[in-house]
Amino acid sequence: MTVAEFLVLVWDFLFKPKCTSQAKLHNKTVIITGGNAGIGKETALDLAARGAKVILGCRDREKGKKAAEDIRRQVPQANVTVKQLDLASFSSIRQFAAEILKSEPQIHILINNAGIMACPKSKTVDGFETQMGVNHLGHFLLTNLLLDKIKASTPSRIVNVSSAAYMAGKISLSDINMEKGYNPVLAYANSKLANILFTRELARKLEGTGVTTYSLHPGSVDTELSAHVKFTIGRIFGFFYYVFSKLIFKNPKQGAQTTIYCAVDEKVANESGLYYNGCRSVEPMAKAKDDAFAKKFWEFSEHLIESVPHSS
Repeated sequence: MTVAEFLVLVWDFLFKPKCTSQAKLHNKTVIITGGNAGIGKETALDLAARGAKVILGCRDREKGKKAAEDIRRQVPQANVTVKQLDLASFSSIRQFAAEILKSEPQIHILINNAGIMACPKSKTVDGFETQMGVNHLGHFLLTNLLLDKIKASTPSRIVNVSSAAYMAGKISLSDINMEKGYNPVLAYANSKLANILFTRELARKLEGTGVTTYSLHPGSVDTELSAHVKFTIGRIFGFFYYVFSKLIFKNPKQGAQTTIYCAVDEKVANESGLYYNGCRSVEPMAKAKDDAFAKKFWEFSEHLIESVPHSS
């Protein structure tokens, strides 16, 4: 961890900064994955209140509909729709993207927010370790499927919700599924490092197009995402983690602020490929800035996706 990153982490933890931008999003279309709960739902609420058309991509469509109804209760004029999206299935991702490309003339903001954290060892429908599959490969595929439409809607933004947990990550291309020794926390860290590397390489590929990219750490947030953690670390430590999270962690609205900042703030309109925490950019560790590996990892991710038949 860099000194600057440590200081920003502490500052964010203590003061919980807010996005202060008053930007409006009328006539803008936003897609948010996992927008039915936690920081995704709070992000959707904020952007809907700014006038955006918000599309929630949710694995559980019924939960998505309830979230949309709740948003409309709070923002009566909200334009919110829900579409089924299972990021653990390439087939579901392709179907979602096809529907979006058919129905939406433009996509101005894509927020890759959905994720799973520290889950027991399992695999996606297509045979990949679940956290890498959902948190990285699913969003990698979705973004690339929607990319031409996003490029045709400039200025536009792609926001990837990562985590400071990336600092523990170490991606092995020869064991991407962690078959040699699965650790749920390290698997999560690997997927979050992948998010940052993806953001950097995507920025390089999109340079000069009018599409900008952002990765971010939302902070320590009390959401359903951490449901598996208390089981991973044991009953006693899990109890203290639960109490600590309720007392100290950010609530979802506070946790959504850096996502919202990256999605709308005018100050970052010309920035791309950077990593953010506490509504400001911060230099991540060297392994998260390894552009040679980021390029190699992009190509590896393409290979993994291409290895799965479209009919799966």
